[in-house]
Amino acid sequence: MSAEDRVASTTQETRRVRVHRFKRDDGPAHVDEHEVPVGARTTVLEALRWIQLHEDATLALRHSCFHASCGTCGVRVNGRERLACVTPLADVGGGTVTVEPIANLPVLNDLVVDMTSFVERFPEAHAIVRDSEFLPQADVPVDLGAFERFEDCIECGLCLSACPVSATDDSYVGPAALAFAQRMLEEDPGTVDRDALLDWADQDTAAWRCHAAFECTEACPSNVRPAQRIMALRKDLRRRRRDQGRAIPEVGSEDPT
Repeated sequence: MSAEDRVASTTQETRRVRVHRFKRDDGPAHVDEHEVPVGARTTVLEALRWIQLHEDATLALRHSCFHASCGTCGVRVNGRERLACVTPLADVGGGTVTVEPIANLPVLNDLVVDMTSFVERFPEAHAIVRDSEFLPQADVPVDLGAFERFEDCIECGLCLSACPVSATDDSYVGPAALAFAQRMLEEDPGTVDRDALLDWADQDTAAWRCHAAFECTEACPSNVRPAQRIMALRKDLRRRRRDQGRAIPEVGSEDPT
């Protein structure tokens, strides 16, 4: 018996779930409503799977790991970016729950978006997958607590969905790509082409385009803190421009101290 069926068999409580629906060549997008049996810790993903299994097998959604590792189940729940697999319905307030695809990416089918343009925003010249700098048998550095694992980005796209700049400017590379660039700059000098990476980040559509709304950090489920990384990247760019005798662009919002 699935987790969704176990909930249905042990509870009489239901929640109304409104789900965004869109099929190509099947008219405009619309919303379907369902009464879903729920328990105290029923997640958004479990509710969607119940709908898929019991009421509408054509509902399209992505999921894989069920524990916030793969990033594939990102959606908007009542207007906020969430991972469906770890978001209990009880945590999004009472009453009707509305589930929509993440924003700022093309919708392919119902809750499924095309992630191609998200991946293409990352700097092409720098590999996303790299070897660990620590051997398994190596001693842990005494100052390990000072490091942050920005590889913890699960590429869910929630930061891009929440970003108000991305909502109005498709050319903006976005928070995930910029946070990745900043993490790469923290590597040993010999592992990345620092000048090439800073040139990429110095574009009008990159670090300077951020308005410091910090919505991306609020949405991030992995504590990558992309907005703070963008602010750190700007400091590197300002220092570089001063050294080169170049003007520093005005940005849409002051960087928080």
